[in-house]
Amino acid sequence: MSHTHVHESHDQLKDALDTLKQTGVRITPQRHAILEFLVQSMTHPTADDIYKALEGKFPNMSVATVYNNLRVFREVGLVKELTYGDTSSRFDFVTTEHYHVICESCGKIVDFHYPGLDEVEQLAAHVTGFKISHHRMEVYGTCTDCSHKDLH
Repeated sequence: MSHTHVHESHDQLKDALDTLKQTGVRITPQRHAILEFLVQSMTHPTADDIYKALEGKFPNMSVATVYNNLRVFREVGLVKELTYGDTSSRFDFVTTEHYHVICESCGKIVDFHYPGLDEVEQLAAHVTGFKISHHRMEVYGTCTDCSHKDLH
């Protein structure tokens, strides 16, 4: 199973880079590295975490550079800034809107987008008092290929 995840994060990075190209944001090696780190990181890192992870690769990069780049990503909608009380902002690569539909016959997984479910986390937090980090939803059914096979 872990293999599909690697593939998925590669696709997400590619989509993110395409989005930047479309919005006319220059893709510098630093921006590429920050995005890649965010896509692979499941921990919602702070600007400081990202800086520490990448300073070896980019000795002349400062925390301010990281933060400015994160702001650029936030403005084009690639990154969400999550603020929890007084601690420093954490940054989350925006993937919350996509869910997986899984075919029960052949196991094919298809992404679909449904922004409406963002409210689920707010509601869960409100009702339970939890600090919600993320949620998962999987939808199961039979894909078109398999449905057609059943008919014949």
